[in-house]
Amino acid sequence: MHESGEDYLETIYTLKKKNGSVRSIDVAQELGFSRPSVSRAVGILKEGGYLIMHDDGELELTDEGTKKAKAVYERHTNLTKFLMMTAKVDAKTAETDACRIEHIISPETFKGIKKFMKEHKDMISE
Repeated sequence: MHESGEDYLETIYTLKKKNGSVRSIDVAQELGFSRPSVSRAVGILKEGGYLIMHDDGELELTDEGTKKAKAVYERHTNLTKFLMMTAKVDAKTAETDACRIEHIISPETFKGIKKFMKEHKDMISE
C-alpha cells in the first residue's frame, strides 16, 4: 500500500475514534484535500477491501482496514513520542517527521524503538 493510502486509513481511524462516524467530507477537511481526490482514494480503498461506504455516506474500515490503520497509528504515535524524547524537538516537528517516517520504517527498527521506549518509559512525558 502506498503512503497516501496509509494516511487515509489512519485519518479515517482517528476521526472515527474522535467523532464516532466519518464521511468523505470529514476526511477532505482533515487532510486539506479536495472532495474528488478523497472520492478517488475511497474508491481505491474500497476495491482493496480496506473500506466500506454505507448508503448514507458513512465510511467504515473493514477488519483488514482497521488492522492496517491501527498499525500506522501506532507507528505514528510512538515515533512522535520517540522523537520528542530523544531528539528533543517540539510536538509539531515530531508529528510532521513521524508522519514521514511511519511509512518507511522497517519492522525491525520500529520494534527496537518500542523496546527502547519501554526500557526508558520514565523519560517519556505524556
